[in-house]
Amino acid sequence: MLLRVLQGNHVLSGSGRIALLSWTRGQSSKPIEYKPIKKLMVANREIIRVAKHNDVDAIHPGYGFLSERADFAQACQDAGMRFVGPSPEVVRRMGDKVAARRAAIEAGVRVVPGTDNPVTSTEEAVQFCQKHGLPVIFKAAYGGGGRGMRVVRNMEDVEESFQRATSEAKAAFGDGAMFIERFIENPRHIEVQVMGDKSGNVVHLYERDCSVQRRHQKVVEIAPAPNLDPAVRDQMTADAVKLCKHVGYENAGTVEFLLDDKGQYYFIEVNARLQVEHTVTEEITGIDLVATQIRVAEGLTLQELDMTQDKIEPDGCSIQCRLTTEDPARGFQPDTGRIEVFRSGEGMGIRLDGASAFAGAIISPYYDSLLVKVIATARDVQAAASKMNRALREFRIRGVKTNIPFLLNVLENQKFLSGTIDTNFIDENPQLFQYQPSQNRAQKLLNYLGQVLVNGPSTPLATPLQPAVVHVQPPEVDVIAEPPRGWKYIIDTEGPEGFAKAVRQHPGLLLMDTTFRDAHQSLLATRVRSHDLLKISPYVSHKLSNLYALENWGGATFDVAMRFLHECPWQRLSDMRRMVPNIPFQMLLRGANGVGYTSYPDNVVKEFCNLSVQAGMDIFRVFDSLNYIPNLLLGVEAAGTAGGVVEAAICYSGDISDPSRTKYTLPYYLDIAEELVKAGAHVLSIKDMAGLLRPQAASTLIAALRAKYPQIPIHVHTHDTAGAGVASMLRCAEAGADVVDVAVDSMSGMTSQPSMGAVVASLQRTELDTGIPLSTVSDYSAYWEQTRTLYAPFECTTTMRSGNADVYLNEIPGGQYTNLQFQAFSLGLGDKFEKVKQAYREANQVLGDLIKVTPSSKTVGDLAQFMVQNNLSAQDVLLRADELSFPKSVIEFLQGQLGEPYGGYPEPLRSKVLAHMRVEPIEGRPGANLEPMDFAAVKSSLEERFSNISDFDVMSYAMYPDVASQFFQFREKYGPVDKLDTRIFLVGPRVAEEFEVTIERGKTLHIKTLAMAADLTPNGEREVFFELNGQLRSVFIRDEEATKGMAVHPKADPTNKLSVGSPMNANVLDVRVSEGDKVTKGQPLVVLSAMKMEMVVQAPADGTVKAVEVGQGTKVTADDLLVTLE
Repeated sequence: MLLRVLQGNHVLSGSGRIALLSWTRGQSSKPIEYKPIKKLMVANREIIRVAKHNDVDAIHPGYGFLSERADFAQACQDAGMRFVGPSPEVVRRMGDKVAARRAAIEAGVRVVPGTDNPVTSTEEAVQFCQKHGLPVIFKAAYGGGGRGMRVVRNMEDVEESFQRATSEAKAAFGDGAMFIERFIENPRHIEVQVMGDKSGNVVHLYERDCSVQRRHQKVVEIAPAPNLDPAVRDQMTADAVKLCKHVGYENAGTVEFLLDDKGQYYFIEVNARLQVEHTVTEEITGIDLVATQIRVAEGLTLQELDMTQDKIEPDGCSIQCRLTTEDPARGFQPDTGRIEVFRSGEGMGIRLDGASAFAGAIISPYYDSLLVKVIATARDVQAAASKMNRALREFRIRGVKTNIPFLLNVLENQKFLSGTIDTNFIDENPQLFQYQPSQNRAQKLLNYLGQVLVNGPSTPLATPLQPAVVHVQPPEVDVIAEPPRGWKYIIDTEGPEGFAKAVRQHPGLLLMDTTFRDAHQSLLATRVRSHDLLKISPYVSHKLSNLYALENWGGATFDVAMRFLHECPWQRLSDMRRMVPNIPFQMLLRGANGVGYTSYPDNVVKEFCNLSVQAGMDIFRVFDSLNYIPNLLLGVEAAGTAGGVVEAAICYSGDISDPSRTKYTLPYYLDIAEELVKAGAHVLSIKDMAGLLRPQAASTLIAALRAKYPQIPIHVHTHDTAGAGVASMLRCAEAGADVVDVAVDSMSGMTSQPSMGAVVASLQRTELDTGIPLSTVSDYSAYWEQTRTLYAPFECTTTMRSGNADVYLNEIPGGQYTNLQFQAFSLGLGDKFEKVKQAYREANQVLGDLIKVTPSSKTVGDLAQFMVQNNLSAQDVLLRADELSFPKSVIEFLQGQLGEPYGGYPEPLRSKVLAHMRVEPIEGRPGANLEPMDFAAVKSSLEERFSNISDFDVMSYAMYPDVASQFFQFREKYGPVDKLDTRIFLVGPRVAEEFEVTIERGKTLHIKTLAMAADLTPNGEREVFFELNGQLRSVFIRDEEATKGMAVHPKADPTNKLSVGSPMNANVLDVRVSEGDKVTKGQPLVVLSAMKMEMVVQAPADGTVKAVEVGQGTKVTADDLLVTLE
């Protein structure tokens, strides 16, 4: 019977550590206790005990650490069992690099200059380097596999490198002694496979090229070595056989050489065991090396096995790739965790030698990172590489990082394919690390769904209402046919000026549909997702092609997309452009505030507009919340320079039809219009955010603008809060407006825009006929009527049942009205909303009767809620201004962060507040004195923390640093959640529910929710089970509520580089700093060990150690906090 000793790097979840034993015949029925094996010496005794207990005849050690242990080989012999490998004496002699070197010299084989005896101290290492010069290489004297190996090129690195190398060697082989030799630059690593018998016969099975290495460990092996001079091959193989005969070698082994660029080769070591890469030799020779080992151990000679040298010939080419759980992008750091998905590649010419890689396996940090060996065999290197490429692309491994993307780059590299490689191949080809990491979208989505099922919605729900259980289908349209030409064609062919001229010449009234932005901002808290917008987009493109524009972007939708919907606003714009190529898009640009709530450097606003045009934007409605001309002019310049249509907007407030309202009068609006026309506006817009433009005032204002500017198109925007929106828009049209804003019927009214259907029907068969069929509007409305039920948790009708004409008194903007209601309810002021509205009116007067548009409207709203919460009257605010702690938005407004209000700041309120808060006032345009943003530096900083950062992401960060950072983190963790149906995105699927998710064209995931475990794991996680495309999948989700009292190691903050986290799952070997220590950038902080590899974690910047979260022996997982600097 044969006992094989196997080593693996994974175990079944929850099963602890297990030993894998197999034998070829017979099995004892005696009960036996298997105990965890912790030390190599214990392993020797335990394996021998198990083998004897089961009447084992021979032990094959595989190619793990025990295969290189002479004491284990001796223990087998002493126990009366055969060790399948060389004799203990040969293992001992060849395993000692110094002894092997002496043997090579005795046999007449050329060696590299090096130490004569093992080196055990730093002092000896320093002396050798000083005497013989650099570079040198430290090698473990009693082991191989790249462990305990360091190349040293600078004297100041000798001590640290020696300590790390000897520590690794001691951990791996039980002895930290080092062998030092001169380092040969850019050699090829060629090894010769040998086989000897007990009669002294030795043959070679040709060579392998193992030059593709990382950390001195082989990654890709090729047999035979490409482009090797036949004369060198003959000499090298002859020397290998000569050395093995000299030491009386028997069984399988490998003699390793370095070959320099002059054709000189040097012996470096003998691996007295079967090697990981023996597979490629088997493939080209047709000889089963393991079977041969066993037969030789039985006593058969090579001649009896028909293995004489003249009968061994190589045929074809074989490549082996070591598929490891390592992250090449992070210096091949080992990755650990649970394999969530495992599917291998197969096919003709492909061989897989693997351990227990399967879905559910746990990759631990305590063993080698090798997961599976993939061997491809064909007629030559190029053909074998092609087979390997195909096989690796078929692999699907999720849950841990692998080196597959890196291997694919190697296989496609021309130097590799031509066989011109050496041991510096990886270092000299940094492009090998430039690859697109696996997106892992399916598993990320399952993690998101599990997160929602275990911990509840990721987007806070504003009300107890639940999304409707409906699957909304858009009205049918022929998506194969090209949509009709729309106004977008005019913009593209004639430019902004030609577009403005064509609009002015158009005989009927043009409509802009706000359903895609302002309507849902007003009615559904801006929560409508791209998923539902894109679903109806083809219908809009084909059936509403004569719309002036779709208002679909900018304003609050920008940050809400990232903040609450977890989707990229730029991707939304790009996707809509693809779906609606014929209708112009319009966005809301807050002048110098971009799409934010503060001032930005000028170059940020300008670059934002450039990127917006690139992503598909056409028309920029540029406004300023205070009608502050300098802020407006920057926005006009930025939009115009970017090539967009500049629609300069005047924000409307007050009532020009009321003679008693003397601040915002008709001359005031005409003066602003004059400034905007001079600045180059293509279109003039009236932006009536609160719905204050009454029909009579509408006629007066538009008639005056039309008389003064007969050639410029006029566009009017309003809200229907009071219910008079349709009447006002009709009066605007009759007075000369070219465009008015509407929302589809089921998304109109109240704080949204006037009804599209009502305006269309009112103008049918008149000179102002819109040309839009009422039936088209009806079909469009039916879609949104059903879709709106998906957003029940955000439904404005929960708190607002109808329009309200008191808006003429409080002047609350439509987009703010419902948000203010939700805020009031969340602050416990739901029953005091009438007081909030009254306070809004008072707050507006306290602040000087402002133009109220985001963000100035937020200032008024914050002050109103502050007044109600603290039971303050307007008089109280004025009297106690120098002692109250005002909301931040109020302080920033009074400081001048938004620009200067018309008529000046309210005094003495401003002076009192700024003096109390010790804030200096800002005079003039706030952003004028800001330093330009360095986009390249911002991108570089983001790329250190997140993957796949684009220029669009940089701009998102420029506008909203914290929100964007959180979104990038969410995106990496959970993937494309925007592809989920809305109900499932918000509240998760029901148990046993089946649904589909199309992540891209041609890739649809079929998911079924199966169950959620009732019991927690020791780490406080619940396992959630799914069926994905017919295969069982599960994810572990931490139960936040159930684990509130559990002690959990803190995680590093990915947004703060002074929060230093562990780069991998590992053990802490050493902590080099203490709290209060001063450190410099690059200084060692902590030494980690994982998979027998040691890593020094260095300080990312100069600073002081604020806290040390680990100690020697601490087990950490990836991203666990190690040290905090300040």
